[in-house]
Amino acid sequence: MFLENTVNHKEQFGWIEVICGSMFSGKTEELIRRLKRAQFAQQKIEIFKPAIDVRYDEENVVSHDSNEIQSTPVPAAANIPLLAADCDVVGIDEAQFFDDEIVTVCNDLANRGIRVIVAGLDMDFKGNPFGPMPALMATAEYVTKVHAVCTRTGNLAQFSYRKTNDENVVMLGEQQEYEPLSRGAYYKAMLAHKVKELDVQDPEEVAQKNKS
Repeated sequence: MFLENTVNHKEQFGWIEVICGSMFSGKTEELIRRLKRAQFAQQKIEIFKPAIDVRYDEENVVSHDSNEIQSTPVPAAANIPLLAADCDVVGIDEAQFFDDEIVTVCNDLANRGIRVIVAGLDMDFKGNPFGPMPALMATAEYVTKVHAVCTRTGNLAQFSYRKTNDENVVMLGEQQEYEPLSRGAYYKAMLAHKVKELDVQDPEEVAQKNKS
């Protein structure tokens, strides 16, 4: 269970919280929950998301459960400090889509005394660490990993399996394009995909072609 830092009220400092996991694991839901608690406490907050993410709304951060909070879309991480002046809390959604400068931005904000809450995918569809997320997790004071439920086994899922043949690392999508899978289910799905792509030829046909 995550608890906000309440140890030393005399020391003025900020910190970084990272919420990570697969698709459909509740990352944005948890981000919104923490930000709305800060709002209720009358803290000044600003929320940012990458401008390319327009799946549910062009401006608001929206979870899969349709919870939402007002945000500012930005094309690059460098825009965030310019818009986050005098904030108590800064929220950043879909951090994996930002450039690597997002790591420096988050640390600079925390060093200024701001609480920074970041949500993002920790792995891409190939199971590799996604963009700046590993560096953010390494420098954060708090890391919360949330899990989805595997659509094939019912176990905890931490992989985002892409159901299309698009090989681009960045591809926005929803349930039609992605499904959360457990380690075992993901391994089997990736193996089946590789077998399907193999060009298997009949030995007799190959022999006949060689004769001719």
